[in-house]
Order: sequence, then structure tokens, then C-alpha cells
Amino acid sequence: MRDTANRLTAVTRRLTAERGLAGFTIEEVCDEVDVSRRTFFNYFASKEEAIFGADQAEEMRQVFEGFIAKPAGWEYVLDDLVELIITHAPLVDHDAVAHVTFMAALEREPQLLQRIMGTTRERERQAISMVAERESVDVDDPRAQAAVGILTALLKNTGEQFLAADNTRDFSDILTSSLAVFRAVLAPNHE
Repeated sequence: MRDTANRLTAVTRRLTAERGLAGFTIEEVCDEVDVSRRTFFNYFASKEEAIFGADQAEEMRQVFEGFIAKPAGWEYVLDDLVELIITHAPLVDHDAVAHVTFMAALEREPQLLQRIMGTTRERERQAISMVAERESVDVDDPRAQAAVGILTALLKNTGEQFLAADNTRDFSDILTSSLAVFRAVLAPNHE
């Protein structure tokens, strides 16, 4: 199922980048993927939805439950958030080619950027809420907000390195290294 959704997303992104949303039909997407129109609508409500990919709400709920079930302790929050991202990373289509195509589709249809910004803010709020719940603090606790802010910065750095043309490292290795570098800057070892 995930493979079909990913192929529908890849073709929709490519056609959007080439022609814009109004420049192709759902039938064209279905023909390229060799599925029926009904199959398309089993996965996505529209071409716009297909550009953003499959809804992973149930999988994310399970991942979040695993994070929340871990023992509380601020000293473990960043490690556990990084582990959550590494566990979730294989569920996301995030290779360099897919990224370039996605960005080209967004450049062709800039109104989609607003949705990305809203989704990003919502995911950050969910992550803060998840950290707050695990650590038994209010969602406005600055530690929960800081943990997610740090994770966001680590992910930005990791994404830039991962998508670089000359990159040979995998996503989890870069993210783990980025966390180690952050810790080294935060608390350098004075001998």
C-alpha cells in the first residue's frame, strides 16, 4: 500500500513541477502508476493531497505513544526525540531526488507553501505537547519548547547535509552526529 501511495505522490509531484496543478489530470497520474482512479481516491482526496504524500497519522500516533511510554527525565528527552525521528525516518520519502522534485512542484505552485508552514507549526505543537505529557509539565513549559526547538535545528542541519549532492552518509548517522556536536558545543570537555 505504501509503495502505491509513494508512486502516486512521486508522479503527482513531477507533473506538478513540469506543468503546474492545472496542467494534468488525475487520470494521467493513474495511467503512469498503472492504477485506477478509484485507487487514487483511496489514498488521496485531490492532487494537492497527493503532492504532500500519504497521511501517516496512525503510524505517528504509535511512534508518539512509544516516546511517551519511555521513562521521564529531561536528560533523556533529546536522545529519545532523535530516536523517534530515526524510527520514523524510514516511513518518509526523503531522498535527494524526491526532495528536488517536491521543491520544484512548490516553486511551480507557491500557494502550497502556506500549507507546509501550517503543517510544520502543527507538528511542532504536537511534539511540544508530547514532550510535556511525558515530562508531566504544561505545554508552555520552556523546557518542552526548548527541546523541540533544538530538535528542529538539528533536523534542519541534518536535512541540509543529507540532501547535499556529495553526501554519502545516511540520515540517522548525520542526525546522531549533529546531536553529538550540539552536546559538544553546549558542554565542552575542559581538561
